[in-house]
Amino acid sequence: MKLVIISDIHGNHDALRALPEAYDELWVLGDLVNYGPQPNEVVTDIMEKASLAIQGNHDHAVAHDDDRRWSARYRPMAEATRRYTSSALGDAQKAYLRGLPQQAQAERDGLRFHLTHAMPSDPLYGRHPEDAAGWERELDGLRADVLLVGHTHVPMLRRIGDRVVLNPGSLGQPRDGTTLASYAVCQDGRFELKSFRYPVGATIAKLKSLGLPHPVETELVAILETGSVRSG
Repeated sequence: MKLVIISDIHGNHDALRALPEAYDELWVLGDLVNYGPQPNEVVTDIMEKASLAIQGNHDHAVAHDDDRRWSARYRPMAEATRRYTSSALGDAQKAYLRGLPQQAQAERDGLRFHLTHAMPSDPLYGRHPEDAAGWERELDGLRADVLLVGHTHVPMLRRIGDRVVLNPGSLGQPRDGTTLASYAVCQDGRFELKSFRYPVGATIAKLKSLGLPHPVETELVAILETGSVRSG
């Protein structure tokens, strides 16, 4: 079985449509919405195509009007795009986001997977550890061979003891210093991080048509153009 694993689409339908990989199942690790210009199209596609999907912090914020834990650094972008996202989503799409679980387990081809957006200990907002000991604490007690996480927008594949921790990076808003959309593939017990080009200019043009506050628009465009977030 071939699994394609994506995360952090953030309303970028151009990137989602350009995903080049065929698959048996598509798994989504949250943050379907906010930041990008086409949240309704993204959610509609995921509703139709994903075999497994979980809720990210932005999905939760839109579904429940709850943004209490957003950091000051990202709050202006998140608030402005949440207002737009809430107006753009249909009732069925909002209901879908509300119904997504924050964690999920699955078994495929003899491998046990645990899916969460951020961390098992804090599914929506957890910070990723910098050392193996921190990951070992997160893995402790999980009945899983593979932990799948997103949230950072940066791809990662590492072994912690006899287990795998995988972050496919961001499909819709990469922050690893490139403009390439990233994802992961699991097939026959092997894992691979992949990336591809998508029409960034088309996404930027749609973003500029939304009428977002100028500082928010400028920063969102810069992230798409550079694949990085300025400090501060």
